This record gives sequence, C-alpha cells and structure tokens, in this order.
Amino acid sequence: MLTIRQDLVDAMIAHARADHPDEACGVIAGPAGSDRPERFVPMVNAARSTTFYEFDSGDLLRLYREMDSRDEEPVVIYHSHTATEAYPSRTDVSYASEPNAHYVLLSTRLQDSTQVRSYRIIDGEVTEETVQITQSVP
Repeated sequence: MLTIRQDLVDAMIAHARADHPDEACGVIAGPAGSDRPERFVPMVNAARSTTFYEFDSGDLLRLYREMDSRDEEPVVIYHSHTATEAYPSRTDVSYASEPNAHYVLLSTRLQDSTQVRSYRIIDGEVTEETVQITQSVP
C-alpha cells in the first residue's frame, strides 16, 4: 500500500495538468528505507511526447546524486497518461528499474477529473496497490 499526503497528490495532479497534452513525470523522494514519500521533485519530460515520457539523463543523474547526499531514495516515480487509463504500458514496465518504488500513474484523459493509481513493478510483474491519502502536514 502507498501512503501519501494529500499535498503531494495535489502536486502530482497539478504537474500532470500543467504539462497536458504531454506526459508529465517526476519523483517523490523520501528517507532511504522509510517507504515515506516526502520531497516532491517534478522533472522535465525530455521526450516532450503525448504518449511517452523520458527523464533527461543529466537531470536524473543530478537527482540521484542529490538523493544520495541526503540519504534519500525514490519512493514514488510518477508520470501521466494523457489519452489512456492510469495503467502501466509495456514501455512503462520495461523501464521500471526501482523495485522498492511505488509507480504512480495519473490519467488526465478526462478534463474534469484525474485518475490516480499506484503499482509495484518488479521483474516485469505489475501489481496494483491501494493508495491511502493522508492529511497534509501544516
């Protein structure tokens, strides 16, 4: 199960809506080993595509160095689907390389709502998990 604060969910949705019709992507880092998403890090979709996302390799390297220096890890890796449901594509599954991460997908295909779903993707196996949203810290 993914337990995540409402402000982080709102930030992912806002990023996905702002980048629509292109897919948005990013990471929510948290203390290593905690499974606690805390620090929202929106990334640029280097592919600038409506059907595909790609982290810029330089940005990703900087992010991982920063997380390493802060004793953090990627707790959530998120991206949006602009024309389909929030379910991992074959490409999403093939690129999933963080076995401890929650892969959150947001569907922005409907103008008045955003579907938010979370998955564990390990060795090509996709398992949907419950998302528990908690109150934001004041």
